[in-house]
Amino acid sequence: MATTDQTVSEVPGRYASALFELATEEKATEAVSRQLNTFQAAIDQSEDLARLVRSPVFSAEDQVGAVEAVAGQLGLTGITLNFLKLVAKNRRLSAVPDMIKAFATLLSLSKGEIAGEVTSAEPLSGQQIEDLKAALKSSLGRDVALSTRVDSSILGGLIVKVGSRMMDNSLKTKLQTLKIAMKGTA
Repeated sequence: MATTDQTVSEVPGRYASALFELATEEKATEAVSRQLNTFQAAIDQSEDLARLVRSPVFSAEDQVGAVEAVAGQLGLTGITLNFLKLVAKNRRLSAVPDMIKAFATLLSLSKGEIAGEVTSAEPLSGQQIEDLKAALKSSLGRDVALSTRVDSSILGGLIVKVGSRMMDNSLKTKLQTLKIAMKGTA
């Protein structure tokens, strides 16, 4: 499946493509996707895990051991666990968030959907996500598979990225724009 999308190119894309092919053969793409999202949520919520993933200071053995321990707590098994252990063994754990995004993109493409990401200041409810998906579908004419991220630094509003488009309706950006406008008139 050839694409020019940056999320499925280079190292993260190659790993994600290999995982996607294996998951497709095993008819486990949805299960792998859920487990990858669980792992990403754990990275987002745990500063220690995020440090382990990002830092080149930890040895491959330490990273593999930590991934096994975290996977046990999160209930990650099978293909997903083996994938994460392989990534850690190959010293590519810092690229896991990009690999997860690339996998989501491949899964969306296989379903005829567009992959998107929404960033909010607080977690969105299931109804809010469904309403956002419906609005994006009416605007874009295609279903959108949304991944969610929480970033309290945006203060409020949403940042929605779909393909190469980005809609930044965050309070932080609005305040920065107002600040620049006020400096220009002074």
